[in-house]
Amino acid sequence: MKIEEFVDRTVALAADAHRTDLVERLERARRRWADPAVRVLVVGEFKQGKSALVNALVTAPVCAVDVEAATTVPTVVKYGAPPTARLVLADHTPGDVGLAGALGDEPTRSRPVPLDQLAGFASERAHPDTVERVLYAEAAIPRAILDGGLEIVDTPGVGTLTSGYAGATASALPAADALLFVSDASRELTAPELAFLTTALRSCPNAACIITKTDAHVEWPRIVEIDRGHLHRAGLDLPVIPVSSRLRDLAIRHQDAELHDESGFPELVRHLREDIVGQARRLTARTVANDVLSVTDNLRAGWQPELSALEDPRRLPDVLRTLEQAQAEAQALRERSARWQIALGDGMGDLVSDLEHDVRERLRIVTRDAEAAIDADDPATMWDEFGGWLDERVNSALSESFLWAEESTRWLAQQVAEHFSASAADAMPVAQISDTTGVLERVPAMATLDMHTVRLSQKLLVGMRGSYGGVLMFGLLTGMAGMALINPISIGAGVLLGGKAYVEDRQNRLARRRADAKNVVRRRVDDIQFQVLKVMKDRLRLVQRTMRDHYTEVADQLQRSMADSIVSAKAVAKQGAAERDQRIAELKRSLATADQLAQGGRRLMGQPA
Repeated sequence: MKIEEFVDRTVALAADAHRTDLVERLERARRRWADPAVRVLVVGEFKQGKSALVNALVTAPVCAVDVEAATTVPTVVKYGAPPTARLVLADHTPGDVGLAGALGDEPTRSRPVPLDQLAGFASERAHPDTVERVLYAEAAIPRAILDGGLEIVDTPGVGTLTSGYAGATASALPAADALLFVSDASRELTAPELAFLTTALRSCPNAACIITKTDAHVEWPRIVEIDRGHLHRAGLDLPVIPVSSRLRDLAIRHQDAELHDESGFPELVRHLREDIVGQARRLTARTVANDVLSVTDNLRAGWQPELSALEDPRRLPDVLRTLEQAQAEAQALRERSARWQIALGDGMGDLVSDLEHDVRERLRIVTRDAEAAIDADDPATMWDEFGGWLDERVNSALSESFLWAEESTRWLAQQVAEHFSASAADAMPVAQISDTTGVLERVPAMATLDMHTVRLSQKLLVGMRGSYGGVLMFGLLTGMAGMALINPISIGAGVLLGGKAYVEDRQNRLARRRADAKNVVRRRVDDIQFQVLKVMKDRLRLVQRTMRDHYTEVADQLQRSMADSIVSAKAVAKQGAAERDQRIAELKRSLATADQLAQGGRRLMGQPA
């Protein structure tokens, strides 16, 4: 039975029972299944062949590939006929990478562009004004590999995986269905790459490591084995697939099957179709099956007691007592004093406190490292690069903290779910809160630093003020020996003391620069902390409301099922023999259908029917 037919039959069963609340739940499940999108992020360090990989996969030059110019905005490639391309524009002055937007809701502002020009808008060669307004680029092309709903997101490369781009990529991972981590065959995986993968797999466990440019490096088999060893030692269980985009292009151009096999792309395509798209659809099918099981459980809870009372009217008092007790339990779940409500409130309070401490602690470490860097160098010589370095460290720290926040909320959702049935718990929609895009928009820019620079004339004056005392003092002393006030000894002393005064002045100015730089860093981190804690608390409150509303709805559905059952059971006593027999037949048919649907749901979930 197809999933669509499976859901349709369950909708019809709930509609016949006049359970509009259950019908609405099934309609949401139907919409989830109807959305075939499976989003795959292609990530990695700068110039590792990510864009060439995407182009080779879809056999179209939709992503920017250049020896010098790099990709600066994400490019989303999905199925579409006829082929189209567009630029999605930011509604405000952008400072973000746009990955969360690329994986989020339908944008409100976009502009169509020629497909053959799309790559230019995503690279460094694009006009600066245009790049600033572009959130991400999107190409829709008719390709068989994309026909099943696969969407490939080519992300901007980064110099190191601790940069702001990497932080934005990490924050977008929970919204992705899978991850392709790209590293070329010129070298083995680095420590930052392994650290990034370790973090990424926490929020996107469906991942693969793609080793590119095998055609350009004869030692690629050795590099692949070394990378597998690194991944194994790091506890990262993911496939390693070596590929050559150039060989793939040549194979397609010359229709050479042997060359195509040598490119490694058949294995990558198989992984995308079976392990990513197929797995995503299986997970969606399990979610839909959970909803169906929950609905059938609710319907059975109302029909089974009524059938028992109809088949044996003498059991009616016992059935009513059982139903009234179940209704009281369902009503208790709706009260503010319910155990799940207490668990949710206490758990969220503890979570807010822990996460606030985590953010403060991470930013304290960033501040200490920044102050150590300032003490080790002259701010005047490294301040231009220092601001970027500080933002990278802050973005990395916040990405880790927000990711931990999302993991913590999922753990809390599991704790609350223990008070309900498994099907209700599995259908729990937890809001994604790990996206850090736009979090720092309201944070003021870093303050300018007073370098305490002096002109050459000021330096001369400092030296002259120091030398004056030396010349005068030693001139008077040598004058007692009959020498002139200005003599070689007094001049030498003046030069020495003048030089000492200049060095002390330079050291004092350096100390003032360092003190001012530390104050600028502290104000910057304090502004960031103030904004981030507000955003995080808002998101946690949203998660709390989401969980509260979901389980309140579950309790309402259960309570209504019990109320309907009591009404039906009480009506049994007033029915005649013919009406009773007809109702028994209807209930048996409905229960048989519910059992059949429940068995189908358990089969979809891989459970014994």
